[in-house]
Amino acid sequence: MANHPAAEIFVDTHLVQRLLREQHPSLADEPLLPVANGWDNYIFRLGADHAVRLPRRVSAAQLTANEQQWLPGLTSNLPVATSAPVLAGRPSEAFPWPWNITRWFDGVEVSLQPRDRNTALANQLAGFLNVFHQPAPPGFPYNAVRGVPLEERNDAVRDRLASGMVPHAARVRELWEAGLKLPPWPGPALWLHGDLHPGNLVGTADGSTLQAVIDFGDLTAGDPATDLAAAWLVFDQNGRSAFRAALGSQYDGDPCVWGRAQAWAVCMASALLSNSDDHPGMYLLGSETLMEILTDVPDWL
Repeated sequence: MANHPAAEIFVDTHLVQRLLREQHPSLADEPLLPVANGWDNYIFRLGADHAVRLPRRVSAAQLTANEQQWLPGLTSNLPVATSAPVLAGRPSEAFPWPWNITRWFDGVEVSLQPRDRNTALANQLAGFLNVFHQPAPPGFPYNAVRGVPLEERNDAVRDRLASGMVPHAARVRELWEAGLKLPPWPGPALWLHGDLHPGNLVGTADGSTLQAVIDFGDLTAGDPATDLAAAWLVFDQNGRSAFRAALGSQYDGDPCVWGRAQAWAVCMASALLSNSDDHPGMYLLGSETLMEILTDVPDWL
């Protein structure tokens, strides 16, 4: 069944305008339009160039704080634009949690275009990861569901596969169990986006350019295979081959990284299929990703 969490605070344009007047008055008179009410954030478009993102619940407030603390430094030299905070909002009497003002991107969510068009984005997404996947310092934000050893996600994945919500569950379980047998990432904990699916990628209208990587709420560090699951979440077979080739030799020191990446794709696809029956777009993403996994012809073995 769907598991869309209820908002713990109601946010409307009047509240956002109050926050802007109090903390960023130079933007307070810009037109303001609500555009999304997701799992973690309310999103408003602010004028032509900005967006305002406010947590819907207390658990997401810490994710916003992580973005404020880490993203400005992590994203300053990336080859692709991001939703890193442009201006930070602080907790106040009007709103108890941190909130952000980010850039607004006029492109198209990559999840809305056919997968065969995404091959054009392979080089750019690989370039983003090759720069972003750097060793993280002590004190990086811990995330219990991203970047961790696969064994720590085993109970959740098995529950989803037993739920009846995941097609071809027996074969999917075999692939998952194969991933569990692989050795863990041998290197240092690398910075991870943590939720690198096509709904968090913005492309140009013609599909030729990756305009931005957005929503770093799952920012953490650990096994890069977590982000490399994008090979199945974003691409078809041709796109996967192009994506892997564009990454070059960065992960060659770990011959099992792509096997674990496929297992991470199983983990994420099963979550989408089990929890998105009230969100047809995310359910479709889970279904398409599962078919890519099941029909894949691995080129890394």
